[in-house]
Amino acid sequence: MKFTYLVSAFFTANTAAALTILDKRVTTWCDAFGSLQAGPYTVFHNNWGANTATSGSQCTTFSTLNGNSVQWSTDWSWAGGAGHVKSYSNVALEKVNKKLSDIQHIPTTWAWSYTGSNMVADVSFDLWLAPTASSNNEYEIMIWVGSYGGAGPISSTGSSPIATPTILGTKWKLFKGPNGDTTVFSFVAPSNIKNWNGDLKAFFNYLTSNEGVSAEMVVTSLQAGTEPFSGTNAHFKTTAYTISVQ
Repeated sequence: MKFTYLVSAFFTANTAAALTILDKRVTTWCDAFGSLQAGPYTVFHNNWGANTATSGSQCTTFSTLNGNSVQWSTDWSWAGGAGHVKSYSNVALEKVNKKLSDIQHIPTTWAWSYTGSNMVADVSFDLWLAPTASSNNEYEIMIWVGSYGGAGPISSTGSSPIATPTILGTKWKLFKGPNGDTTVFSFVAPSNIKNWNGDLKAFFNYLTSNEGVSAEMVVTSLQAGTEPFSGTNAHFKTTAYTISVQ
């Protein structure tokens, strides 16, 4: 399959999202936005790009929180709006508000699966950096652990990466491009990693050592979810997800 690079754009997950309080019951959203606090996490249903589709819908379901592990899923079908992301259903640690220099490790685990027809989508961490906790985000760091149907990240160099670093034992393709006033770095895995276990701080370390990102930048939000472009009867399921900042 030809690997066609599409534009992946994402707005903050809490835009217009109504926060609800965890009551330990399964919760499903099918409107434009919704969210729920589950322990340290916020589960977001966020159809921010739905208006670019000619048809389609998406629902997100929070299932359980077992200790520090959260389980959730999202189901979608989207048509039209080629090259445009329709949503970013995700789970997030919000208001982290720590400088990179004050963080030693960000251990994460993520077990996920994806099924559907003619899918164009990615599965990605979406990490945000700002000069201060109260500033607008200056950097967006995406780590693509899954890609389907030729989906590709924001890139000023098209399909040519700016570097191919080996991080946590995997050789990634690194892309860079603008998303409004935000600079986006995207690490794209060579194949889908459906059972992820790694320290996200390693990616920040690479950027501060090699790409001019200051270690004094503040981590504001750490998110993990899926960006659909198009497809039918898609089912994305996270059976276990954990993250902490140390």
